[in-house]
Amino acid sequence: MARYTGPKTKIARKFGDAIFGSDKNFDKRSYPPGQHGLAKKRKTQSEYAIQLQEKQKAKYTYGLLERQFRNLFEKAARKKGVTGENLLKMLEARLDNTMYRLGFAASRAQARQLVTHKHVTVNGDVVNIPSYILRPGDKVALRERSKNLDVVRDAIARKGKKFGWLAIDEKAVEGTFVDFPERDQIPENINEQLIVELYSK
Repeated sequence: MARYTGPKTKIARKFGDAIFGSDKNFDKRSYPPGQHGLAKKRKTQSEYAIQLQEKQKAKYTYGLLERQFRNLFEKAARKKGVTGENLLKMLEARLDNTMYRLGFAASRAQARQLVTHKHVTVNGDVVNIPSYILRPGDKVALRERSKNLDVVRDAIARKGKKFGWLAIDEKAVEGTFVDFPERDQIPENINEQLIVELYSK
């Protein structure tokens, strides 16, 4: 499936947020991209434009295309609870995102590649579907032959942030998806209510 492979800093500048992680270039130029900078930008945005921008921001952050994102939103809407929070919880429960959160990959794109190349197991079985939604109690690990990959070792050496809904065993290079995270545990700066309003039109 096609993925965005263009300049990431430009996208981060568009949203005014380092959505792809730490970025020195974004820190230097945190203003919007474009030849004329802010000079030619509209002073005010329409309600639709603000809602659309928030949806695009979520899509780029988690690396989904439109149809996949829309399908996930519809699943979230069918579940009990708040639709926007359900959407973010399901995004966080994706296998590629969990690999990234566990610290076994330096980025979601790298995590997705590890999954598609069959380096990752769930409860002992190889799973090569990045969009696989984990359930509470699922154990995520790297295959024995994959644990010594340079990209994995480098990612683990970075000692990233720990997350309350994941239990990590760095020596065994495995983790457990304990439960779906609460909204206040998810660090992404996304206003999910704007996405719900957009799709409700």
